[in-house]
Amino acid sequence: MFDKILIANRGEIALRVIRTCREMGIQTVAVHSTADTDAMHARLADASVCIGPPAASDSYLNKVAILAAAEITGADAIHPGYGFLSENADFAEMVVEHGLTFIGPTPEHIRMMGDKVVAKATMRQLGVPVVPGTEGQVDDEVAARAAREIGYPVLIKAVAGGGGRGMIVAQDEDELLEGLQLARREAQAGFGDNRVYLEKYLRRPRHIEIQILADEYGHCIHLGERDCSLQRRHQKLVEEAPSPALDDAGRQAIGERVSRAIGDLGYRGVGTVEFLYEEGEFYFIEMNTRLQVEHPVTEMITGLDLVRAQIEVAAGRPLGMRQQDIRFTGHAIECRINAEDPRTLLPTPGTVQTYHAPGGPGVRVDSALYAGAKVPPYYDSLIAKLIVHDRTREDCLHRLQRALAEYVIAGLPTGIPLLQALAEDADFAKGNYHTGWLTEFLATWHPPAE
Repeated sequence: MFDKILIANRGEIALRVIRTCREMGIQTVAVHSTADTDAMHARLADASVCIGPPAASDSYLNKVAILAAAEITGADAIHPGYGFLSENADFAEMVVEHGLTFIGPTPEHIRMMGDKVVAKATMRQLGVPVVPGTEGQVDDEVAARAAREIGYPVLIKAVAGGGGRGMIVAQDEDELLEGLQLARREAQAGFGDNRVYLEKYLRRPRHIEIQILADEYGHCIHLGERDCSLQRRHQKLVEEAPSPALDDAGRQAIGERVSRAIGDLGYRGVGTVEFLYEEGEFYFIEMNTRLQVEHPVTEMITGLDLVRAQIEVAAGRPLGMRQQDIRFTGHAIECRINAEDPRTLLPTPGTVQTYHAPGGPGVRVDSALYAGAKVPPYYDSLIAKLIVHDRTREDCLHRLQRALAEYVIAGLPTGIPLLQALAEDADFAKGNYHTGWLTEFLATWHPPAE
């Protein structure tokens, strides 16, 4: 097992990894920018190293500075968390070349799944259903011809995309040609790669993802599904497990299909295979080769620590569990709490004046906030995750309502009022929602007065 792990991340996910490492008796190294000098992850790690100024490009994305921090502190492995360099194959290769262990899949698998066109072709070969679309990047002429064959509306997507950037819906050929130019600009700005491709646009699908776990000896299991359909601008806001849209037979069938495919791929580590689900059919869209933001809901219904599993597998240990050993218990829901104005949904950096997290049975809060903590303007606006668990979905919703009512973050606006409205909505209570539902909800919702 590793003696010391450097966490190449910040905020709640860095703190999450530190806590598991401490339970495993592993020392930790935190890296931080000058904006995060007083951040909780820098305070609680066994050692911390400043790696640059506030801009992520000069700090949390600075590969050389992170590797230097690992070397001077004597770390023997690097955990990338999520975001930043977590799915950067070049960084994973550099880690290995420096004699360290990258706690994640191989650079080859990161690169394979990071290219959405290659990932789609690979999954098709492995027998996983995919969304109808082009086989690769397209120019305007090929795109127009492909769109007529697929049928409008179509979705323009960046080959190296993620987080909703470089994704545009086109209803006809005029919108297609205009959207191609815009998508290419967004893709170039966001990923340094302007290649785009087309997929059939599903009108009211759900977003269902399967969590997998595999070791280097060819063993792969799935840990059930998560429903991540409550999204705005392709960004997830609320996730739950299991999905209210699936029955036991359906979730078992897709879980076995995915774990078999990923096992055949020779994958190592945790991963999430994401699908659009409409009218009983699954359509693969992408695979994330890292820990997901929403991993806690899977942990709540399985009783597993996914960070511990990541570390053990990366250290060369076999899984030590079979598919039949996995037991799913109860229901879990996660709410992402962002530092944002609930009226405009724009980020709201600032200083936390008062902080009180909810507690009680079945309530978990993943956050690096504290009274006096600064929320800088340089990074993602996610500041906390509230996760609740109970025997049934109905009980879970009641627990979520109670926990949200207890949560106090004073000093800057947050998305808690929106989450409270969602938790009390009748359609959400019935499980009647899809990926476009939240946009429709926001069109008529108005936040309450202070």
